[in-house]
Amino acid sequence: MQNNQTPPNNSNSGRLFWGIFISLFIIAIVFAGLSLLYLAKVTSSSGDTYYETTGSGNGKIAVVDLDFTILSSGSIVRQFKKYGEDNSIKGIILRVNTPGGGVAASQEMYEMIKSVRDAGKPVIVSISSLGASGGYYAACGGSIIVADGGSLVGSIGVIINLTNFKDLAEKIGVSQTIIKSGELKDAGNPLREVNEKDKEYFQDIVDDSFEQFLEVVSKERKMNMDTLKIYATGRVFTGRQAKEIGLVDSLGTYEDAVRIAGRMAGIEGDPVIVKEKVRLSFVERMIEGFSNNEIKSIKEDLKNEFINQPLLQYKFEY
Repeated sequence: MQNNQTPPNNSNSGRLFWGIFISLFIIAIVFAGLSLLYLAKVTSSSGDTYYETTGSGNGKIAVVDLDFTILSSGSIVRQFKKYGEDNSIKGIILRVNTPGGGVAASQEMYEMIKSVRDAGKPVIVSISSLGASGGYYAACGGSIIVADGGSLVGSIGVIINLTNFKDLAEKIGVSQTIIKSGELKDAGNPLREVNEKDKEYFQDIVDDSFEQFLEVVSKERKMNMDTLKIYATGRVFTGRQAKEIGLVDSLGTYEDAVRIAGRMAGIEGDPVIVKEKVRLSFVERMIEGFSNNEIKSIKEDLKNEFINQPLLQYKFEY
């Protein structure tokens, strides 16, 4: 007997199976993503700060890290204001590892650190690898400066770095029309040559900012201005050299700074260390775990170098 039934179309069945599978897979991915976002929202508050405490002594010392190129004074000023007003905090350690940065931001940090010190709370500066230029300016607000013997300290000076793209712009056909109220209004324009009046103008600004730097160091380090100018050529010194010429008070590690802070604050035994931390969300912690930190660092450096950098800087160039 002849069978007239049509055999099943394996090709159509396969397409149907894979269509259903892919649809379910996409739904699962979307659901998982939405679940992670919801979980991140309800389980943590990204960007919130909390305070980590270590040790079991009878007095608290706060630690503030100045470990970045100085673009803003905000985080340092905020922490010093908080710790300065907190009577449970008996002293503050400023850990410095920076090439410096913006002039105004460095001055703002110095003024806040100095005000906390002058109010009677000891501020111990601990320079680890680099305490240069604006970082050293800020450090001068402390009660005492401690530096590792092999650290780099100093770079007392001011710099304005003007980049010029005039020749490149002409090659690619870029031009501009400037309408200005005065001859110096576009001084430093990267699409034209810097002329002599521009140079004189910027040199006056640099010289005045340099004088302000010298005045602070001379006063805080109790150094004769003529002697100070011998060393204030923009160069850095090792911690040991800096100690010999009076730029720092003593040589030592971070642990030494902690002991000095405890002693100056009148704390018996090891002090409790208080440090500000930033809470990451669940998703941020996952991303951080899988990300390439070196690439992130390079991207941030490039952003800072070409976008965020202030024009006038107390900064060590290396």
